[in-house]
Amino acid sequence: MEHPITLCIALIWAVSISLWGGDLDAAEESIDLFIAHARSRSMGPYLVVGRGVKGELAIRRGNAAHGIQTINACLRELHGAGYELLTTTFNIALVQGLVALGQFEQGAILIDDAIRLVKQCGDHLYMPELLRMKGMTLLSLPRPGGEQAEDQLMQSLALSRRKGATAWELRTAIDLARLFADRGQREEAKRLLQSSLKGFADGSETADIRAANGLLTTL
Repeated sequence: MEHPITLCIALIWAVSISLWGGDLDAAEESIDLFIAHARSRSMGPYLVVGRGVKGELAIRRGNAAHGIQTINACLRELHGAGYELLTTTFNIALVQGLVALGQFEQGAILIDDAIRLVKQCGDHLYMPELLRMKGMTLLSLPRPGGEQAEDQLMQSLALSRRKGATAWELRTAIDLARLFADRGQREEAKRLLQSSLKGFADGSETADIRAANGLLTTL
């Protein structure tokens, strides 16, 4: 269509789809195209977004320190430009990076801030994931809050089901199933995973589906 903004929007959503499926190489390819196109058209905020996504990829590839530094710099620039469309997704990536570095207390503070921001400003589609991550962060603290963590995970599961968000539901079900299995509740863990997998078409293949099926085999 020769419409540069539309192309950039399509590319950034292509990145999201690849990340959902766990295909980091495809995500990297799409974001590189996004950055090249934004640079050729002098799209300043989009270039910053591209760097932020590169930071998220760095965290997913195991370079959490670099990813956190990159995303924080990106968020400062985006806030200054009044561009807030990806604040929630970048905050989620930051929490993942902090947890990967063992900075659990900072992760817990940031996830609370992100939840508060969503309640105030929108982006409610991310609430199931934020609740899930809060539960997992609570479990990672030096003094784990098991009951609080389970409560957050159950809230995430219920909200996902209420909204028909099967991908969020499965991700939370995996974490809950592991928690149940650790307590010896293996049958309950299996039922939860089997129920959540029913929401997907036969032949669907994502990183979360593979993880769920692998956990089922182990159980």
